[in-house]
Amino acid sequence: MNDFKERIAAELIAVRDRSLAYTEADEDLLVRQHSPLMSPLVWDLAHVGNYEELWVLREAAGIDPVRPEIDDIYDAFKTPRKDRPSLPFLGPAEARRYIEGVRGRVLDVLDRIDLENASPLHRDGFVFGLVIQHEHQHDETMLATLQLSGQPGLVRDGALPPGRDAGPEEVYVPAGGFLMGTDTTPWAYDNERPAHWVDLPGYWIDRLPVGNRAYAAFIEDGGYDDPRWWTPEGWHWRQSTGATTPLFWENDGRSWWRTRFGRTEPLPMDEPVQHVCWYEADAYARWAGKRLPTEAEWEKACGWDPYERRARRYPWGEADPGPSLANLGHRAARPAPLGAYPGGAGAYGAEQMVGDVWEWTGSWFQPYPGFRSFPYKEYSEVFFGQEYRVLRGGSWAADPAAVRTTFRNWDYPIRRQIFTGFRCARSELV
Repeated sequence: MNDFKERIAAELIAVRDRSLAYTEADEDLLVRQHSPLMSPLVWDLAHVGNYEELWVLREAAGIDPVRPEIDDIYDAFKTPRKDRPSLPFLGPAEARRYIEGVRGRVLDVLDRIDLENASPLHRDGFVFGLVIQHEHQHDETMLATLQLSGQPGLVRDGALPPGRDAGPEEVYVPAGGFLMGTDTTPWAYDNERPAHWVDLPGYWIDRLPVGNRAYAAFIEDGGYDDPRWWTPEGWHWRQSTGATTPLFWENDGRSWWRTRFGRTEPLPMDEPVQHVCWYEADAYARWAGKRLPTEAEWEKACGWDPYERRARRYPWGEADPGPSLANLGHRAARPAPLGAYPGGAGAYGAEQMVGDVWEWTGSWFQPYPGFRSFPYKEYSEVFFGQEYRVLRGGSWAADPAAVRTTFRNWDYPIRRQIFTGFRCARSELV
């Protein structure tokens, strides 16, 4: 096996270790639905194996199905999450045996497959990148489910670098064009393609994500009770849900607290705000006299190098995101303090654009000019329109294998169980 195949094998092993770690729990916790927004954890576990079987074994290698009778159970488009507890899904022990059997066959395929084949699925190991990223995304979903479960002691924590106060509140991005998206990143998804030139006027963007202290000030100023700051849809959401804080926050009349993986703790004021929906982020931005950045503005501030006139894979360049550059890969079970990664800044000076929290943008999820669906419409194409808002950057729970400056996430504007935050922008004053 050559070096590239060995790297792919190592990524496959690493992501599977992660999936198994998040499902080392009592059977009752794994089979129970902790929220209608989420699947039972054991469904996610077998689903990643079924997806791997479908794309690597059947589509790329032409191998007969291992368990064709379970395909409908693990087809994410056939049954909404709220209805999945009623499915005859595999129990924890059987799910582990199933995904282990699939993985053994996948490693055999990797050993003999030609990664220089002209087939788009084979070339540069795209099909392996597809299943690796897919499993990491489900691992992040598992972490969101574990947070909703309210069970303590299931998710490991870790150390993070200290924050710092030095630096401007905003950075300026001059007017001009930049190359958005990619044609060259081998494992990029279809919605990141093709690369295309976008011209933008000058604008300001927050150097850091909005923090808990700033967001608490919005609440204390009556932000949730003033319809001036909310879109009509946002105000309807606010009134119908009765939300008065981010998810998992509470105030005892003296102090702010949050519940994190089953434990209640003082709210760290120096961390990026987390678990806010798009409507909350948009309302805060209006209250602050700003707005959410478009995803083009976000990507330019994050990854464009105006000196070399090229897009960077990460804000700082091409180097892998080590622990001094970004909070990714579940190094700790929380965002890092604001200002913790000055070495991870982009060319314009914006920091913490990758890792910590997914950042809401002001954009709807739409195709780029010249978009072509690959390898299936249900990954991106069926979600285009004015129903889903774009998120960028990746959270502390996202793995580096599934994060880059061009990566596009999307969700309903009401979603806040995911690890979401935001930063603000404003147009250049004329």
